[in-house]
Amino acid sequence: MQLSPEQIAEIDTQRNHPQTTLRATVPGMETHLYKVHEVLDHGFIRIIDYMGDDAAICQAARVSYGKGTKSVQNDEGLIRYLMRHWHSTPFEMCEIKLHVKLPVFVARQWIRHRTANVNEYSARYSILDREFYIPEPEALAAQSVVNNQGRGTTLEGVEAARVLEILKADSNRSYDHYEEMISDDGQSGLARELARMNLPANIYTQWYWKVDLHNLFHFLRLRADNHAQYEIRVYADMICKLVKDWVPAAYGAFEDYRLGGATMSGKALKCVRRMLKGEDVTQETSGMSKGEWREFKEIIG
Repeated sequence: MQLSPEQIAEIDTQRNHPQTTLRATVPGMETHLYKVHEVLDHGFIRIIDYMGDDAAICQAARVSYGKGTKSVQNDEGLIRYLMRHWHSTPFEMCEIKLHVKLPVFVARQWIRHRTANVNEYSARYSILDREFYIPEPEALAAQSVVNNQGRGTTLEGVEAARVLEILKADSNRSYDHYEEMISDDGQSGLARELARMNLPANIYTQWYWKVDLHNLFHFLRLRADNHAQYEIRVYADMICKLVKDWVPAAYGAFEDYRLGGATMSGKALKCVRRMLKGEDVTQETSGMSKGEWREFKEIIG
């Protein structure tokens, strides 16, 4: 993982010149602020700014619901109630801005979450660094035979070595040609905005990503899931650690109801009720498809 001299200087300046403020701050986040948290081989996440805390969620909910929340005994109980009943706007009162360095193919997955503000490093104006994501051997896997979007068994031995060599060689060859095509003086060679099209999808890019807590939880519910692609899941896992220190009550409710919970269809719920009555329920008698039944069995164990 490499930071530019300018980024290092910016981090040092920001951390060495703390500002006084009247707004709510969170000790855990103040500790993380501006620090680099490494992800993958050259990537990172760092917190640039944040707004709000657990109290801000409760404050917004009580303004909105008034007397309807008087039966809730404490802030944590209110937050769990909001999460349990899928309320969203109180969580939108909190925001976070992250600086993320990530492979382009991961960025293309990430950007599908369109409920954030994004500003990405521009290869039209600047030259990208020679930094590529090369998986660790244990992250190399064949195509899954049951999931068209997922990995199967891990590649080993000669096959793993062959694939790694191809990835490294192709990445460096493409970058060599990228350097050959561009020109610093602007009078010859190919324009940077065109030369970049020859770069591989595993080259690293960077962006600032600002999102509210409600939409961040939606991102994490999908990307921190065990079924998510490994390369985006490790970023989501790191963000989970940061969010836990930011809004511990909200994250605890999210972890319980979303990451650790499950939703069921009406058919699935009927099957559970039948099972509790001692009935022998099968896929054929459940009214579910084979795929639905397999997922239902995974939920109930």
